[in-house]
Amino acid sequence: MFKHAQLESVKAWMGDPAHGALSLHARIQRAIRQLILDGALDIGKPLPASRALAQSLGVSRDTVEAAYSQLQAEGFIDRRVGSGSFVSQRAQLSPRHGAAQRHIRQRESPRLSQRGAAMFQSGGVRETLAPRPFAPGVPETRSFPLQTWERLQRQVLKEQGTLALTHGDPQGMEPLRRAIADYVNLERGASATPARVLVLTSSQQALALCAAVLLDAGDRIFIEDPVYHGARRAFDTAGLECVPVPLDAQGMRVESLQDAAQPAKAVFLTPSHQFPTGATLALDRRLAIIDWARRNQAWIIEDDYDSEFHYAGRPTACVQGLDAHDRTIYIGTFTKSMFPGLRIGYMVLPPQLVAPMTVARTLQDGHSAAIPQLTLARFMEGGHFGAHVRTMRGVYGERRDVLEQLVRRHLSGFVEPRVPSGGMQMPCVLLRDIPERKAIDAARRAGIDLLGLTALHASSRSESGFLMGFAAYAPKELEVAVRKLANVLRALDR
Repeated sequence: MFKHAQLESVKAWMGDPAHGALSLHARIQRAIRQLILDGALDIGKPLPASRALAQSLGVSRDTVEAAYSQLQAEGFIDRRVGSGSFVSQRAQLSPRHGAAQRHIRQRESPRLSQRGAAMFQSGGVRETLAPRPFAPGVPETRSFPLQTWERLQRQVLKEQGTLALTHGDPQGMEPLRRAIADYVNLERGASATPARVLVLTSSQQALALCAAVLLDAGDRIFIEDPVYHGARRAFDTAGLECVPVPLDAQGMRVESLQDAAQPAKAVFLTPSHQFPTGATLALDRRLAIIDWARRNQAWIIEDDYDSEFHYAGRPTACVQGLDAHDRTIYIGTFTKSMFPGLRIGYMVLPPQLVAPMTVARTLQDGHSAAIPQLTLARFMEGGHFGAHVRTMRGVYGERRDVLEQLVRRHLSGFVEPRVPSGGMQMPCVLLRDIPERKAIDAARRAGIDLLGLTALHASSRSESGFLMGFAAYAPKELEVAVRKLANVLRALDR
C-alpha cells in the first residue's frame, strides 16, 4: 500500500503544469513508474487497489485501471486475479538511484568525445531569435514581399501536388540549382553550372562539410586574422590546425602563405567583404592565392556571405570565377539576402567534388525541403529576388550612413567607426580604456547586442571594439540604441 509520501508524490506529478498535456491516466501511470525507477516502490511490493487509489486521488476507477494496464504492458507491475497489483521482478534491473541521485547525475558533466567536447566548448554559433540592435548579420524582414512569396508557393503546391511532400534530390532541386548558377554567373562572375551546385541548409553546413570532406584532423588551414567566428569554430571542432594570416587594407597578406614554414591544405577567405574588417581582397592577391593553391594542390574555401550589399559601385568578382584550376569551393547563402527562416545555402563545387560532397551531406540531413527550394527558384526566375536585393541595398546603405552619423555624434571619443563599403555591420574600435567584455555585457543588460572584435582574432594582434549591425533596424531604432549605448559607455568611463 502507498505511504503518505508516495501518494503525495503522485498527486504532485498529476498537478505539475509541465505534465498538463498528458491525459489523466498517463500522469498517474508515469508518476507510479517514476516511483518504481527511483526505488521508492520496492520489487514485489503491492500497489493500492484501483478503487482505493481512485478515491485517494479523486479520479474515476477507470482512470486508475487504465494507468495500471499501461504499467503492466510496460512490465513495471504484475497483476494477479484475486491478489492485486505488485511491482514486477522485471523492474529490478532498472537504475534505482532515487530522485536525489538523479538530480546529481543531471548536474554532472557529460562524457563526450573529443570532437563533441570541442563543439560544446566552442559555444557553437548562436543566432539571435529576437534580434535587438546591434546584432550583426541580421536582415530586415519586415519589408520582405510575403504576398509574392505566398503566391509562388501556392503555384508550387498546385503544380507539384503530393510530389512536393516526398524526399528531394540530395544535391538540390534542379530548378533552384539552375537559378543559382545563372545568378552567380551573372552577378558574381562565377563559373557555375547546375551540375556543380549543391543546395544546403546554410553556409555553416557548407563549412562543416569542407572541414570533414577535404581535410583530416591535424591538417593545417590558413584563416584570415581576424576571422568569421563560425568558420573558426567549424575548423577547430574538426581538429584542424588554424594558422592565422594577418590582413591589411587590401585583405589577406598573401606572402604569409607563400613564406610559411609548413604548407597548409586549404585557405579560408571572405574576399568580397572581409569579416569583420570589411576589406576587399585585391586582384593581384586573388591571383596569387589561386596560384598558391595550384602549386600546393590546396583548396580555397571562399565564403561570399553578403556580397549582394555593396554600396559603392559593383562588388568585385568572386575568386571562383578567376580560378581556372578548379581548386575553389564557393559558398553562398540566402540567409542575409532573403530571410533566416528560409534555411537555404549552397556551394558551387569543382566537378570532382560534387559526388563526394553530395554523399557526405546525405549523412548529415539527407536533403533540403523541396517546397521552399522550388518557391525560391520561381522567386529568382521571376526577377523578384533581384528586385528585393536592389531595394534592400538602398535601405541598408541609408541605414549605414545613419549609423555612422549617430556614432560620430553620440559616441565621439568612445569609439571610432570603420565605415564599410558593403555588408550589414560596422566595426567600431574602442578609444577609451574600457574593457571590451565589460562594455558588451553592460550593453546587453541595457537591451543592446554587440559582437566583440577581440574574440575574432586568432593571434595576439587585436583591437578592442565591437561590430554594430544596422541592416535590420530602422533609423529611429538605431538612434534610440546609440543613445542607450552612449549612456552605457559614459557610466563605464567614470
